[in-house]
Parts: sequence; structure tokens; C-alpha cells
Amino acid sequence: MGVFYAMKVPAPSPLALRLHAAACEAGEGGYLDPSTGLFVMTSYALRRQAGCCGSGCRHCPWPEAERARAGRPPAPAWPYPPSE
Repeated sequence: MGVFYAMKVPAPSPLALRLHAAACEAGEGGYLDPSTGLFVMTSYALRRQAGCCGSGCRHCPWPEAERARAGRPPAPAWPYPPSE
């Protein structure tokens, strides 16, 4: 496992967060980020996996301890719903 340094990840735009929430509520696997046009996986889709993959997903829904076990770089995440 490599050494990771804290990632400076900008927060998603309010529009991206609204798109993410709507996609999760619709049971969709992802949405297109309005700023970049890139496909972003939803928390809904990520929860269907066995656990954190360690890739630093924007909407990683897994607890911090699970993220650390998976080797996820220390970066913020914006899951939906936010309280999870």
C-alpha cells in the first residue's frame, strides 16, 4: 500500500449536491457533475458494494474507520443522506 497525503478536494457545488440527492432518491447509480461533465457515483450505488474500495469517491458512504481500513486517502466525502 502506498503512502497517501491529504487530498485537497473542493466541495461539490450546491447544484451537484442537489443532483446527487435526486439521483439517490431515484435509486440511480450516478449523475453528471455540472461543473466537469464527469460521471460521479452516488452514495446509493456505493452502498451496494461490499465496503469502501479506497478510491476516494466523492460520496463515499462508509464510516471513517472503514475508509481507513480500505486505504482511502484522507479526503472529505459528501454522502447522502448526510447524517449517515
